[in-house]
Amino acid sequence: MSQLKTIIFDLGNVIIPFDFRRGYAALEPLVNLPAAEIPERIRATGLVPELESGRIEPHAFVAAINSALETDISYEKFREIWSSIFLPDTLIPASLVETLKSNYRMVVLSNTNAIHFEMVWEVYPILRLFDELVLSHEVKAMKPEPAIYAAAIAAARAEPHECFFTDDIPAYVEGARAAGIQAEQFLGYEKLLGDLRARGVAV
Repeated sequence: MSQLKTIIFDLGNVIIPFDFRRGYAALEPLVNLPAAEIPERIRATGLVPELESGRIEPHAFVAAINSALETDISYEKFREIWSSIFLPDTLIPASLVETLKSNYRMVVLSNTNAIHFEMVWEVYPILRLFDELVLSHEVKAMKPEPAIYAAAIAAARAEPHECFFTDDIPAYVEGARAAGIQAEQFLGYEKLLGDLRARGVAV
């Protein structure tokens, strides 16, 4: 197994936990729909992937979602609700990133969007410990598309086999492996430590 030079973490449900139901519950009093129907209305627009791949601007996205939900929520209020999905405590401690950073380049690779990322950057200082952030809305590609892994490898400043990546979604792990990156599914902090130790990482 190759000597690692760079460690790459997914963001949502690897570093920061989230629960979309929190957002739907917060939207429910503002729309004429039960919370259970809101995700289907939003999904039917096809706009979330457009936002996460940077093909629609946040204000235009909010206007279109307002139309789909037959409401008129202000951009700032929608941003607050859309970002309420994130839970306060991270799934991995900042101390782990600080320890790894002393020997490895540290990168975040995330399918995210400008609305969410603006908020998480403000709230979670752990993100400032990373050397580089590869974000779908900036790269204009989403996992598991090859282009976003190519961007992550460029950010890693290493060969693909010299990188380790962890993500909670199996298809995204497989996408990384197809790009030549060592990758494992994130199933909790203890498994992550085991996956790192198996590759000779001292944690």
